[in-house]
Amino acid sequence: MRSPYTFWMRRFAIILLLFAGCATAPASDPSAQIRAALDVTAAGWNSGNLEQYMSMYDPDVVSNNSKGFVHGVQGVAETMRAGFWKTGRPLQQLRYDHLDVRMLGPDHALVTGQYILTGGERPERTGWFTTVWKRTAAGWRMVHDHS
Repeated sequence: MRSPYTFWMRRFAIILLLFAGCATAPASDPSAQIRAALDVTAAGWNSGNLEQYMSMYDPDVVSNNSKGFVHGVQGVAETMRAGFWKTGRPLQQLRYDHLDVRMLGPDHALVTGQYILTGGERPERTGWFTTVWKRTAAGWRMVHDHS
């Protein structure tokens, strides 16, 4: 059972990361804001915090897995729990490389890049991804994830 201290420390860490992302990403630079949001996802992954990793997904996200398309944040979380997070936390550390943010208008962006999983006494795993982002009242969120 998690202690109340752990619960509140995780919430505090998420808030700090979100503020840090906002502080380093000027309001007028969507590319920097999206890159900061990706940093939040990687930090959540690397700390074993699935909730933080999932925080940049729009509630209506469409993603894919080996069986086809998955709809909604819960569907994406279930895919993660069945694969990369089957032990309750990821076995490797995540980072992104070769990021390219292409604006599709003032409120939408196409983001491509490479994910890299390392460590955990396992071979490095890499793959390419394409995501579509939209600007929401809560900030930039992924609406489509093809990883």
